[in-house]
Amino acid sequence: MPKLRRAGAWLFDFGLVVAVGWLIAALTFHRIAALLTDVPELVAKGSWEFLTSRGDAKGAADDLVDSLWQDAVGYVQQGFLALVVLTFLYQWLTLHFAGRTLGKALLGLRVTPRSGARSALRAAVTTTTDVGVYALACCMLVQGWIFLSVVCWLAAVTLFVFNAVPVLSPSSRSLADRMAGTTVAAVAFTGLPTAPPEPALPPQPDLTGW
Repeated sequence: MPKLRRAGAWLFDFGLVVAVGWLIAALTFHRIAALLTDVPELVAKGSWEFLTSRGDAKGAADDLVDSLWQDAVGYVQQGFLALVVLTFLYQWLTLHFAGRTLGKALLGLRVTPRSGARSALRAAVTTTTDVGVYALACCMLVQGWIFLSVVCWLAAVTLFVFNAVPVLSPSSRSLADRMAGTTVAAVAFTGLPTAPPEPALPPQPDLTGW
């Protein structure tokens, strides 16, 4: 059961990361759309490219398209970087101040011992294995580095497996636990407070004989 609770906690926390990822993706899409629809900016940039091209209109157009593409790629890479930073901050701050993430709190789990250095190291390893290397692979892909992107994807899958599989061992310690010197322990659910029982009424005299 503790292993199932850890899996449920991870799914909840990863669901939060995915939700944040969708929000960042929507913001990135709007930034790229604004880049392509900002007519005054496009005119100014295109005019500058043409003036510096010495009359080479085709070269100026190619330079303008390349500049827009690089800006769009930069926005995408900034989005992935923001996702990694926010994931790390979520893991680190919740572990540092509460000793558990929201998922672990809901499933009755706690990370021990709790300290600033251990929380930061555990958050860094968890972020790297969950989203960090995948984000790097995606950044390489949009940059056009196909081979390096594939290698990075394989490394991401390998790191994820190395982090998750040790949880099935008797010690139930992931790679992040081993590197940070922590353990995930189950804590008892406190439950909701209940009303105190009503006092028993004193026995009533039997009046049937009257």
